[in-house]
Amino acid sequence: MNLDINSTKVSVAKKSRQPLYKFALKFALSLTLVLLLGFFESSQLLASSGSSDFRVRSSSEQTVTASDGVGAFRTLCDFSHMNNDDAIIFPGQSGKSHSHTYFGNTQADAFSSYDSLRSSGNSTCRGGSANRTAYWVPTLFDKQGQAIKPAESHFYYKSGYFGIAASQINEIPDGLKMVVGNAQATSSQNTDILYWGCWNRYVGKSGSIQKCDVGDFVVMNIDFPQCWDGVNLDSSDHKSHVVFPVNGACPSTHSVAIPNITMKVLYPVPSDGDVSGWRLSSDSYGTDQPGGYSIHGDWFDGWDTEIKDAWTNNCVKKGIDCHSNLLGDGRELY
Repeated sequence: MNLDINSTKVSVAKKSRQPLYKFALKFALSLTLVLLLGFFESSQLLASSGSSDFRVRSSSEQTVTASDGVGAFRTLCDFSHMNNDDAIIFPGQSGKSHSHTYFGNTQADAFSSYDSLRSSGNSTCRGGSANRTAYWVPTLFDKQGQAIKPAESHFYYKSGYFGIAASQINEIPDGLKMVVGNAQATSSQNTDILYWGCWNRYVGKSGSIQKCDVGDFVVMNIDFPQCWDGVNLDSSDHKSHVVFPVNGACPSTHSVAIPNITMKVLYPVPSDGDVSGWRLSSDSYGTDQPGGYSIHGDWFDGWDTEIKDAWTNNCVKKGIDCHSNLLGDGRELY
């Protein structure tokens, strides 16, 4: 670099620039600190720690016989995390999918298996490790392109819908995988099973994102098939091993009736009430159309078998309303 030439000038120049260097260094360090704090704050916002404890306890709350014959077990799961994985559609291929929003097992990713779900990860669901099931949906983005954190998600396991009687219900097989909905849809899907609504006020079922009142929640509603072929835990298209009832009964090809699983994901309405720019990560059509048409959901069993069989046999199969988290045998998830 020949710093010996005009060494006096170089020395003077270095001396005169020193305060500027110090200022720049301090500014860079401050900016880095702000960014890091913002990152950690964002990470905390976008992740729930869940619990690894087996959260099952005695309860004095009483179940009731359902007047409509619909056996029901309900539970609540907090938001867990987001990633670009899909262990059912793209197993073992990290980052292959559009963005997904997860509930349940906090370690669910592209490499998840039934064994890994049952043996690792916390759970954001009531019951802790009693329910390490992975539930996921496409991520919802606002008009600024920011991911929206769901307020919570409700899961219903019921009988009596679609004409399937409570007595016909069987336990869900360990490790079952299910996908419902079309991620490439560009118009409304079947709004009997896939629709948008509002939580505190009934506004009907819409194939696209609903406008709800400020203070309310936009609800993504997803119903899963409840007729299983009795053999396969998955299929090549990830759908054909489970189907919906036909004319009030499970078809002979899928004769094993399991509980009807409904997922309701709640998103807070912004203070200005404007949801017109909201889009799902899977909405691959023009912005001249409303968002939400590509609604779909994935369910990957991670329940403790004894607990799953308890609410199935004591609640769903008997036509008993077990309210939220009751197992129908004097125990509850918490």
